Amino acid sequence: MTRRAIFPGSFDPFTIGHYRIVQRALDLFDHIIIGVGVNTSKRHLFALDTRLDIIRQAFASEPRVTVKSYDGLTMDFAQEADARFILRGLRSTADFEYERTLAEANLHFAGIETVALYTEPDQAFVSSTVVRDMYTFGKDIAPLLPPGVVLPDDKH
Repeated sequence: MTRRAIFPGSFDPFTIGHYRIVQRALDLFDHIIIGVGVNTSKRHLFALDTRLDIIRQAFASEPRVTVKSYDGLTMDFAQEADARFILRGLRSTADFEYERTLAEANLHFAGIETVALYTEPDQAFVSSTVVRDMYTFGKDIAPLLPPGVVLPDDKH
């Protein structure tokens, strides 16, 4: 049986922290589907297609990672993808409390387990919000992105 996990998020943008979580999780899973959630009530800096392209660029040479968009509940996306696991990254105790509630709901309603990996200490401060803000104000964010990933000048 294939051990398949989804790694859901808005990924606006996909950071080095996200990238490292997926890299490390490839030791645990046979296949990881990075699911870019469509949330129409959330304002994004980067268009959906741009976010998908950035993640595909980061994993271009890794056949065990695929990238898809989805809308609706994450548990439904996991079931449609035939994934028994949801992968999450944790930076802080606040992340833990939030993710725990979601993990319990996903297990209760869909029988899907959540596997959480802690962010590496040197990346604990990296969030999409920090990267977005620094990018918007013209700071060099290359060290906060996956290797070889370049954000477009045209955000939308």
